[in-house]
Amino acid sequence: MDLTQMKRDIEARMTKSIDTLSSQLLRLRTGRASAALLDHVRVDYYGSDVPISQVANVVVEDARTLSITPWERTMIAVIEKAIMKSDLGITPNTAGTTMRINMPPLTEERRRDLTKVVKAEVEQTRVTIRGIRRDANTSIKDAVKAKTLTEDDEKRAEADIQKLTDLYISKADEVGAAKEKELMTV
Repeated sequence: MDLTQMKRDIEARMTKSIDTLSSQLLRLRTGRASAALLDHVRVDYYGSDVPISQVANVVVEDARTLSITPWERTMIAVIEKAIMKSDLGITPNTAGTTMRINMPPLTEERRRDLTKVVKAEVEQTRVTIRGIRRDANTSIKDAVKAKTLTEDDEKRAEADIQKLTDLYISKADEVGAAKEKELMTV
């Protein structure tokens, strides 16, 4: 068993978990305009479901306004309908070929609800990271049983994996804390 390759694999999987957390948190509406807010909203484009960013130009005009300019005039109604049906709870204002979305300020209660969602997402990422650690430790124990790894190597590898786990859990906490701070900023 090649421990350095296993550590690289573990680190790659844990990094992917943090990246997934970051992209999940980008979707949360904070009252500030962000093009990533519309990433998960899909529209029907000639029979294919595609993200809005593939059929229109999405630009942040200012802190509270998104501007959407479809590349084809016929897509205005389709995009508007998709945004209205999404879970975002926002209504676009259409003027000619441009659509604007004004982000309403969040209420204190909604901010608190969103921080609970952030905490849940961070906890889910922690669980994923601990699962990666468990899988790695199981592989190490199997290698010891198969006599391809010594017990000293097992202890060192488990300690290294625990250090990686602690590092990535703290990274997940940092990402969550930054998002919570962003949410609570009025």
